[in-house]
Amino acid sequence: MKLNEIRDNPGAHIKRTRLGRGLGSGKGQQSGRGQKGQTSRTGVRIDGFEGGQMPLFRRLPKRGFVNIFRADYAPVNVGKIQTFIDAGKLEAGAPIDAAALVAAGVLTNPRDGIALLGDGELKASIKITVTRASKSAAEAIEKAGGTLSLLPQKPKPEGKLKPKAKRAG
Repeated sequence: MKLNEIRDNPGAHIKRTRLGRGLGSGKGQQSGRGQKGQTSRTGVRIDGFEGGQMPLFRRLPKRGFVNIFRADYAPVNVGKIQTFIDAGKLEAGAPIDAAALVAAGVLTNPRDGIALLGDGELKASIKITVTRASKSAAEAIEKAGGTLSLLPQKPKPEGKLKPKAKRAG
C-alpha cells in the first residue's frame, strides 16, 4: 500500500451541501431556512423562546434544593485500580494518591477528592490515600493485605452566607 492509494471507507465522507447556489441545487434562494424573520438569520435563534408565551421551564414548578457547597468527588473502583496495576501503569508497592492516579491515567481531574468504591476485584496489596472510601472498598483492600488512609475533608461553611441586617424601629 502506498500513501497515494489511501482512501476513506465507502460512505465515510459525505460531501457538504453548498447553500444558496441557485434554485437547481435544491438548497437555493433561502437555503432551506424558510422566509425572513429571526430563524432565517444566523446566530440569533433564542433557545427556549416560545413566541412571547411563558416558556415551559418557567411554567413548571421548581422542587428541592441545590447545595452549591456540595463536594464533588471523583469515583474510582478498586477493580479499575487492579487493571492499571496489571497493565503496569501503577505500581502495587508504591503509595497511590490523587497525583499517582492522574499520572497513570486513571483520572483526569481529581475534583474535590477521590471516592474509592468497591466494584471489581483487588488482588494486589496496595497503600492508597483517598478522601472517601466505601465499606466494600475498605474490606477489599484489607483482604488483599493493603492499607487505606483517608484525607481530612474540606470544612463546610458555617452559618448563613451573609447575616440579615436588623431593621430599625
